[in-house]
Amino acid sequence: MHIQALLSTYEEASGQKLNRDKATLFFSKNTDSEIQDSIKDLLGVLEIKQYEKYLGLPSFVGRNRKASLAFIKEQVWKKLQGWKEKLLSQTGREVLLKAVVQAIPTYSMSCFKLPITLCHEIEAMVRKFWWGQQGTRRRIRWVKWSTMCRPKSLGGMGFRELQKFNDAMLGKQVWHLLQNQDSLFFKFFKGKIFPHGTIFDAKENKGSFAWKSILKGRDVIRQGLKWRIGNGSKVHIFSDAWLPGHRQGKVISPVADG
Repeated sequence: MHIQALLSTYEEASGQKLNRDKATLFFSKNTDSEIQDSIKDLLGVLEIKQYEKYLGLPSFVGRNRKASLAFIKEQVWKKLQGWKEKLLSQTGREVLLKAVVQAIPTYSMSCFKLPITLCHEIEAMVRKFWWGQQGTRRRIRWVKWSTMCRPKSLGGMGFRELQKFNDAMLGKQVWHLLQNQDSLFFKFFKGKIFPHGTIFDAKENKGSFAWKSILKGRDVIRQGLKWRIGNGSKVHIFSDAWLPGHRQGKVISPVADG
């Protein structure tokens, strides 16, 4: 009843009405079925299933993260099956793989850290299509895929390494949390996860799978982050990177006692 009252107050104050056809509930396994039914009847909304999606992403990611994100692999497979390999030149395959197939996981990769095995399986499908493999009939792969992922200026083809691209997309989210502190995105996580510091002070054992995924991008930002000295009030001399021209940017001299 209290939730209903809060929702009614919000609707009256904002002029926005809750769409109960799009709203869903998720229950813990410890919740009795009778309690679940009473809550669903009271609120007038449905219970969410484990792998349902909302706005293109899974509404709930359980322990089996690969199964929750398997729809990405299915989308890639459908695209590849719809193209006739024999009618495409090697240049045509390159354009389609870069512009269409490797763009499919981009949105998901900016929100979640994809399992390594899922990235490998998607890359395997891309490799087979590139080399023209049909069914179980294997074609010669003249160059290693890691070489194909190098920039063209370094002798590669510029294909994406999905794991590194995933880390880069999550790193962008970390950068937004550092730079755009007026956004709702920042205010939400600031109040919930790191109220007394920055994202670099946040603990990894708190938050959802989406938040823990963003923390994977924090490691990428931390590797290349270096302070530009102003008045130096926020810089920890011995632990932060701030020295110009130095590869690590940190003081390597031992801290003097006393």
